[in-house]
Amino acid sequence: MKKGFLSSYFDEIAIKRLSSVEVDPKISNQHEINGVKELIKMFGKAGAEKKKIKTNFLYVSNNEGEYESANDLITWYDSRYNNPKRTEHRLYYPSNDVTRKFSENDILVIAKQSNGEVLFLAVEKGSNLENQILWLFDSEKVSNQFQVKDIVHDDKKLDFATRFILEEIGIQIKDINEDFLEIMINKFNGNLPTTKIFSEFARSTITVSEIKSPDEAILKWMEQEEILFRTFERHLITERLKNDKSKIFDEDGNVKDVDSFFQFSLSFQNRRKARVGLALENHLEQIFLSNNVAYSRGAKTEGNSKPDFVFPSIDYYHNENSQNELLTMLGSKSTCKDRWRQVLAEAKKIDKKHLFTLEPSISENQTSEMQERLLQLVVPEGLFKTYNSNQQGWLMNLNDFISLTKKRESMAIR
Repeated sequence: MKKGFLSSYFDEIAIKRLSSVEVDPKISNQHEINGVKELIKMFGKAGAEKKKIKTNFLYVSNNEGEYESANDLITWYDSRYNNPKRTEHRLYYPSNDVTRKFSENDILVIAKQSNGEVLFLAVEKGSNLENQILWLFDSEKVSNQFQVKDIVHDDKKLDFATRFILEEIGIQIKDINEDFLEIMINKFNGNLPTTKIFSEFARSTITVSEIKSPDEAILKWMEQEEILFRTFERHLITERLKNDKSKIFDEDGNVKDVDSFFQFSLSFQNRRKARVGLALENHLEQIFLSNNVAYSRGAKTEGNSKPDFVFPSIDYYHNENSQNELLTMLGSKSTCKDRWRQVLAEAKKIDKKHLFTLEPSISENQTSEMQERLLQLVVPEGLFKTYNSNQQGWLMNLNDFISLTKKRESMAIR
């Protein structure tokens, strides 16, 4: 296990597409998977006793935000252990709110985690996460037969894309940087500052040229801010727990006030989610400023519509003599999912919209629909590798988007 690598989270994974016999109760009442040699390699030969393993079950559908999770046990056993001439290994998984959603051809990942537990993940066929999982584990040609990946020996260094996908499947990213903790405590007086101030601080702690390499800068700034935020948040949670421990936990460490516990947890989760989008806008704005790009941020176009960025300005947008073809708008979403369609209703004078995202490996079905709806996806160059070759030819990177807006700006002010 190496810090900063995929082996920090997984030792080994088995991946396949689910078959009808494994999920359809009309065909089989048993929630069992044949203990093929690939699984025996992962779990070892079963003994006389059935082996029960703590497992986190997770199902992700194509619908935005639709996750089901449950903690349960899987059972690894040899159904013919007493037969000296024949073994028949089986992996039994229970029926629960997660496994009842499994369907034929969904991707199944069985992952041995570094803590000894197992992640039992099913991803709906055709979803964005399906593409991302296949890319993460280098399994683009997955079939209904198990493939096993030894993560420890075929390791992958974590970057923005891999961290993004891990967080999408509920893996708590461990990367923190204690070197900056004392600095942040003193600088912010032990309190979390506004996102704008925190984004400025994150940029000050890393060296990258947003003029020469805007695509590299946006990824490094976002990655650095996430690491520093996790570091500082961990400190704040620890301090808060010290102060509120007696209100939430009893002397034995059991939760005595469930409502207080949920309120405590949700306050941090909601804050984290809200800050990501604002951080992305802050870093994009700094890149536009550094590259002398004229823009308006969060200005109203029609009705209550407020695109994230309008170029060259909101005044030019509302000018009756402006040329619509010289106007540009950019939506900013750290993740697209189904929310990208919201951008289509913004800035009616602009036919072709642009959307910047940090989401890797969006499905080809969605990018094709984006093209049909005249929405151009803008993605940092470093994430192009997560898309297939057909998509890469259509994607626009941040550097090219900056060139486009500056060219239109120069024509608009003639």
